[in-house]
Amino acid sequence: MKYLQDIRIASEDPKQMESLYQEVLERGESAAFQSDLLAAYEEMPENVLLAAWYYRLQQAVPIEAREKKAGVNWKLAIPLSIITGLFFWLITDTDGPLFLDHLPYLVMFWAPIATIFSVAFLAGTAKQHYRRAVLIVVGLILAGLYVFLVSPGLTGIFQTRYLDLMALHLPLMAWITLGIAVLGWGSTSKDRFAFLIKSIEAMITAGLYLIFGAVLGGITFGMFAALNVNIPDLWMRLIIAGGYGLLPTLAVATIYDPTVAPGGQDFTQGLSKFIATMMRLLLPLTLAVLVIYVFVIPFNFMEPFNQRDVLIVYNIMLFAIMGLLMGATPIRKNDLSQSMQIWLRSGILAVAILGALISIYAMSATVYRTVQWGITVNRLTIIGWNTINIGVLIALIVKQFKDGRDKWIESLQQVFSYATNAYVFWGLFLVVVIPLLFR
Repeated sequence: MKYLQDIRIASEDPKQMESLYQEVLERGESAAFQSDLLAAYEEMPENVLLAAWYYRLQQAVPIEAREKKAGVNWKLAIPLSIITGLFFWLITDTDGPLFLDHLPYLVMFWAPIATIFSVAFLAGTAKQHYRRAVLIVVGLILAGLYVFLVSPGLTGIFQTRYLDLMALHLPLMAWITLGIAVLGWGSTSKDRFAFLIKSIEAMITAGLYLIFGAVLGGITFGMFAALNVNIPDLWMRLIIAGGYGLLPTLAVATIYDPTVAPGGQDFTQGLSKFIATMMRLLLPLTLAVLVIYVFVIPFNFMEPFNQRDVLIVYNIMLFAIMGLLMGATPIRKNDLSQSMQIWLRSGILAVAILGALISIYAMSATVYRTVQWGITVNRLTIIGWNTINIGVLIALIVKQFKDGRDKWIESLQQVFSYATNAYVFWGLFLVVVIPLLFR
């Protein structure tokens, strides 16, 4: 944190603080100043001067986000995307197409590979934090190697269940390391929440690219088929796997500006505005579905207790609700009118309350099945994620009532930001510890 110590020193002197800020503006580093000032305010919330600057800067988009837009660094993004695609193509060209005769290598290890080149793009464009980037790359390689080496030592059903879990959780670990690359080892709740929103935007952008690529690929194959031309398997894999490999870095490059701190990114236009609007429009529809579901539950009360598939649906629903609540939360208070803020806060609270109630009901079914038939890898995983997400929803509800309307946006952002710590812990536990418990 570049300016944190200077801000601490100036925290009792308004003139010194203003002079420091003007120096920062001349250097074009207002985003770094804003991030460090928010960190200082979290340390000393009773400091009146820091509080005044906090509320001043919370409503402002940093200079970098408004004026210092250099555009997307396509010169670096495109080559790195092509290299990623070639790696994806190579790991589909193996004598054993399935890892331990269960899942394709690409399904298992695509996320660490893609993240390594995305981290290279972030560091190369920002022209800083190279040491952090190297450590992250080494960490990703070690995580992939750990899964690769420990999996053959597992036996029977535990091996296949662990591989299934890693197909889902290695992408989570990759996302966490991408967050470290963006945020560093210490960050404010505002920056962490901004990273969460940008992550949602990047995933949606990658999905749009995937749809476009699938349509283009379908047309291409159809044209060749019309001419009775058979595309060799080698080229087929290059088009499909290699094309898929282009998406991650291109999505990151399209959405995120590495030269600006997460809190200073532009959320006011383009895809950012569309996604925020879409999430808020989905909020009342989700609320209606949850209300209906609560009334239906008593008529089918034992279904999740007896049916594993029903529990899976519940867990997917819980993660969808978490994503919806994050996406609907504003970045800055002045993004919405006062009346719109009242309605949005009420909708978020209502969805969180109903989501928590349904999730507790589903959790009781998981615990019941565990008591009846014993602990398994999947049940332990579900209990852990349910516990975390239910805790997040309850914390969200409590803080909304405790902090009140004046700080409702800040309160939501803090809850979601601190939740990332639990996600990191549980994700690491599943990757590292689970194979040691179940063999």
